[in-house]
Amino acid sequence: MSDENKPGDEPIEDAASEHGDVTPEQLKAMVAALQGEIDNKTAEVAAKQDAYLRAVAETENVRRRLEKEKEETAKYAISKFAKDILTVGDNFQRAIAAVPKDALEGDPALSALLDGVVLAERDYRSALERHGIVVDDPVGQPFNPHHHQAVMEQENPDVPSGTVLQVFQVGYLIEDRCLRPAMVVVSKGGPKVAKQDVNEPPPAA
Repeated sequence: MSDENKPGDEPIEDAASEHGDVTPEQLKAMVAALQGEIDNKTAEVAAKQDAYLRAVAETENVRRRLEKEKEETAKYAISKFAKDILTVGDNFQRAIAAVPKDALEGDPALSALLDGVVLAERDYRSALERHGIVVDDPVGQPFNPHHHQAVMEQENPDVPSGTVLQVFQVGYLIEDRCLRPAMVVVSKGGPKVAKQDVNEPPPAA
């Protein structure tokens, strides 16, 4: 049988023979180029991943901020309306205080009228409380600049300095905020008390 190569038995030529010999330096250069491409692609992937994570974090921050604003709006939406009707409560209290006790004796009509005003004032407070609004009548309490407005100071050595001695006008709180500060008289000249850090939210807008 002839030694001639049969079809399909041709020897596979080496790549180096087909394209010429590749020197070690050229091989190193090729590897370095490929490594550079890999590094570039890796950096691109890392940059895109970082941008994605930042976008996710920003989206979460926006979501939380919107949720908080929604809660704040729901909680304090009544603030403006409540401020407008606080004078109704003031008028109730003035009317009750204006009736001398001795005038009620022997005057059933006046007594019945006063009872009606007291009942109306009580219903008024109950309606406010159902919406998270409560009266702040701080007589005997330490002065709180976040909740009280001092209209004057009064010497009183028998109570600690900074104690509310008298309330000219009650205040109102809505949830954890001051809706209207109480107008008060504050003591001075008494024993000093250690100041405590007060971390209160600002008054409602």
